[in-house]
Amino acid sequence: MSGSEIAALIAAIAFLILVIFLVVFLTKISKIMTELQSSVKLVNQTVDIVNNKAEVLSTQVEGLLDKSNKLLDDVNGKVKEIDPVFQAAGDLGESLQDLNASSRNLASRVTNAAESSGKLGMVARGVGAFSRFRRARKQ
Repeated sequence: MSGSEIAALIAAIAFLILVIFLVVFLTKISKIMTELQSSVKLVNQTVDIVNNKAEVLSTQVEGLLDKSNKLLDDVNGKVKEIDPVFQAAGDLGESLQDLNASSRNLASRVTNAAESSGKLGMVARGVGAFSRFRRARKQ
């Protein structure tokens, strides 16, 4: 065998090894691509299901929000109707506080007046007794 035949044989063997490597590599890539394709298909199916469920959920949430808004409007209207009752209750509480303060004030005045009249009564009795004593002495 000559040098060129050996070089051609080495090149042929190297090319064969390259081809075998490429076949193995492409086979593995093909398997990966098949798995990836099935995964993408499964993801697409899942996304479709989620989209359908999300549309249903969105419709239900929209209905619930509408009902909540109507209920809130109704509650706000009723609260506006009840506001005067609470205002009247507040005014009544203030009036009761004023009445209690006036009652305490009156009670303290009556007590002070009773104490003063009790003292005046004692003074008057003392003056009356002194007058009688003076009259009795003059006689």
